[in-house]
Amino acid sequence: MARTALLFLLVLSTVLPNRGSGQPSRSRKAPRARQSDVGDDDLKSQINKLWQEVNSLKEMQALQTVCLRGTKANRKCYLTIDEPKHYHEANEDCIAQGGTLAIPRDLNENNDLQEYAKRSSPGSKEFWIGVTDMVKEGQYVDVNGMPISYFNWDRSKRQPTGGKRESCVMLSLSTQGKWHDEVCRSVKKYICEYLIP
Repeated sequence: MARTALLFLLVLSTVLPNRGSGQPSRSRKAPRARQSDVGDDDLKSQINKLWQEVNSLKEMQALQTVCLRGTKANRKCYLTIDEPKHYHEANEDCIAQGGTLAIPRDLNENNDLQEYAKRSSPGSKEFWIGVTDMVKEGQYVDVNGMPISYFNWDRSKRQPTGGKRESCVMLSLSTQGKWHDEVCRSVKKYICEYLIP
């Protein structure tokens, strides 16, 4: 954070001296109102660009912190949260941290999530993931509303079984990472994911 602020001040100090000292000029040149307006717009543009860079650096720093606390796999960082919450609270918490509930897109990602959950939260058996059919029964989408093409249902338990009552999906460690549908108001631990740029 201090490095980011220092970078911003350094760049700002190189931009501002070009604007003059604010003292009246000793020469008798005609005023250039339009040039001043262009200069103001250029300065505003540079400041906006700097703020975007500062915010980008903050996001990268936050992502690195998350990755250090969690694990990296498949151009994503995963972080288990051990405080059980219902599905909507879990999703909101992941979003507040700059991510989403984890969305396994293939068998490798699902296996990575399963292994990470085992290591990071021993003894826990169920974790919310970012898959739901709340909008339309039987049509599973991720937390961004995009259709899901990979599924890992526990067919031995005839999953999904819940009908309209069970609309949120959890990853079960007791069934080797298979998915189960569940009542969204149930409280469970959860896994957040963060995309690595």
